[in-house]
Amino acid sequence: MAEYRPRLMDEKITKSLKAYGAINIVGAKWIGKTWTSRKHSNSEFLLMDPSGSYQNRRLAETDISLIFDGDTPRLIDEWQEVPEIWDATRYKCDEDGVKGKYILTGSTVLSKNQKDKIKHSGAGRIQKLKMYPMSLYESGDSTGDVSLKDIYKNKVVSKKTKEINLKDIVKLVLRGGFPGSLDVPFEEAIKIPKEYIRETIDMDLNRISDTKHDLNKIFLLLKSLSRNESTTASINKLKDDIEGFGKEDIDVKTINEYLNDLSRLYLIENQPPFNSNIRSSMRVKQMEKRHFVDPSIATSLLDMTPEKCINDLLTFGFFFEAMVERDLRIYAEANNWNLYHYQDYDGNEFDAVVEFDDGDYAAFEIKLGANQIDEAATNLIKVSNSILKKDGKPPKSMCVICGLSNAIYTRDDGVIVIPITALKN
Repeated sequence: MAEYRPRLMDEKITKSLKAYGAINIVGAKWIGKTWTSRKHSNSEFLLMDPSGSYQNRRLAETDISLIFDGDTPRLIDEWQEVPEIWDATRYKCDEDGVKGKYILTGSTVLSKNQKDKIKHSGAGRIQKLKMYPMSLYESGDSTGDVSLKDIYKNKVVSKKTKEINLKDIVKLVLRGGFPGSLDVPFEEAIKIPKEYIRETIDMDLNRISDTKHDLNKIFLLLKSLSRNESTTASINKLKDDIEGFGKEDIDVKTINEYLNDLSRLYLIENQPPFNSNIRSSMRVKQMEKRHFVDPSIATSLLDMTPEKCINDLLTFGFFFEAMVERDLRIYAEANNWNLYHYQDYDGNEFDAVVEFDDGDYAAFEIKLGANQIDEAATNLIKVSNSILKKDGKPPKSMCVICGLSNAIYTRDDGVIVIPITALKN
């Protein structure tokens, strides 16, 4: 663990182990769940043992009590391979009421058949924590000069930040936030997400789902999701894409089933709609903004290269937005806040909204170039005034997150400008 890179999840894990008998860390494969869990564990049991012999899985299926033998906190990795482990963990937590005994990890949501093997919810004993790829702050690519907490407390201090150029931003998006890519030469790192998605689909999709999948249509759907990254594309839009790409017929029901299965693999992390009125129908009726769990998945599926990104900045802007919103989600959830987007029936939009636990919120516009800051600030003010006229609650703070900026500052109109490479939780 000498080479362990600290994660924002570390603090949550430490607190949760003091409050619950066990925690369950979920999220996509290869984002660091096992490595982070090892940091907080004193012993471990790996269901998918590295030898590939599945000996540990057979052991758990033969005598489940044996997997709990070891110092606590004890890591039980990929527990969903033997679903009965859940009830057994709950029982072990109830035996003595001791906190912080077990850390479970899982890379897929349980199938119906697996769920049928679980009799109890684990409420009050096992806390679920969701983990994501690395943010720029966690990977060391953001200085963390300003935080979401600073924005919430209105304590943003103006200062110069590090210089950043377009090629650097492109590399951050294409490389992505998978920890295993960080120390790999860039030319090899950008190949990893495509292999990652292909292996995940080939190895895991049919194993976790009762749906019979047409892999050609699955990859056409993935390509369509990539084209529509950071948009509120409808199911019919995805259907048109698939039929246009591959001359394949596909119905809406099948697309929904496929999307559900991709979500169960934690590959999709959409951004729900927001309204300052908690009871507003817009929180239900408006479309979610579509995202992969990491923007590098979308860029790899479209075979994006640094040259293609630079020659098509309009398209690249959507992938940059996805990276920023990935980080905003990670930073928000580290504070137990939530990430949304705002879009009303008049076409007014905020790219992102972070809702604080007291009901106040910050609105964000995301722009790649510094030359777009004025336009973004104008939109923030316009939409905020529109919300106020409708008797809604305007944002507590308005921010432009920029790619190519080297300063944190507050404009005369009150809008805060923040480089993404200076932001943290």
